[in-house]
Amino acid sequence: MEKNKNKVTFMGNPVTLLGKETKVKDKAVDFTVLNNNLEPVKLSDFEGKVKILSLFPSVDTGVCSKQNHTFNEKAGNLSEDIVILAISNDLPFALKRFCGAEGIDNLITLSDHRDLDFSSKYGFLIKELRLIARGVIVIDKDNVVKYVEYVPEIGEEPDYDSAINAAKLLV
Repeated sequence: MEKNKNKVTFMGNPVTLLGKETKVKDKAVDFTVLNNNLEPVKLSDFEGKVKILSLFPSVDTGVCSKQNHTFNEKAGNLSEDIVILAISNDLPFALKRFCGAEGIDNLITLSDHRDLDFSSKYGFLIKELRLIARGVIVIDKDNVVKYVEYVPEIGEEPDYDSAINAAKLLV
């Protein structure tokens, strides 16, 4: 399944997403982000796993908080062969605070704020806001993209069930 980036809006207004659009069947390129301890983490650190990338603008908004809670809950019922990487441009300190305060312990929260390496390579960087657009990418164990959703209105939630089901089919 694929929902493209051509018509993404924020509060009803069109936004520009920088970088190459990610599509099903693309080879997932490596990227580097920071974990909550300011340590670099790469996509390649999760070789051999199915990767669900949960993408969101900021944990300090209601929809983003709900997205993280929903994926955190669903992650508890997934195979150990599936990892959920929750990526935003929030500072690692904010992600750590949020996870601690909200009991988020089944996701790996990661920050792209420093180099914008993920968001610019995968076409999720909102030019006007320097935030990551809301979406989900599922990558198989061989690093091939199998599912992509660019949520058309950034203030709306992604299709959790379709993403989870796509990942389960890959285990």
